[in-house]
Amino acid sequence: MQEALTIGQLAARSGVAQSALRYYERLGLIRAERTSGNQRRYHRGELRRVAFVRIAQQVGISLEEIRAALDSLPASRTPTADDWARLSTAWRARLDEKIRLMSRLRDDLDGCIGCGCLSLRRCTLYNPGDTLAGEGPGARLTLPRED
Repeated sequence: MQEALTIGQLAARSGVAQSALRYYERLGLIRAERTSGNQRRYHRGELRRVAFVRIAQQVGISLEEIRAALDSLPASRTPTADDWARLSTAWRARLDEKIRLMSRLRDDLDGCIGCGCLSLRRCTLYNPGDTLAGEGPGARLTLPRED
């Protein structure tokens, strides 16, 4: 393989731990070829795939969704700028919702000092307007899981 990178070189260039790279490979996010000694060798294009994965993760996209996006590329090729534009459009609504929630959190955070998150009934972030009080005592909502 011409201009191939070892896992250590890919880790150093991408800033991603070798263990994470092996995990990404297991999930099918990146690909490696093996030498006759069974050592991983990565095409330089895998750097772009790793960057794509990291950026998508930073904006809150799950690894499962990232894999589906990468699998949608013709012949599992390295994503281009046009690919990112197309794929990120599909994620835009969720990102807009996260931005809305984060803005609300920022704007209402000072109210948390008095609450201390000890009262889910009064929490303006978790239960705005105490909309669930009519349903009785106890937990009624679960927070969304962040991957």
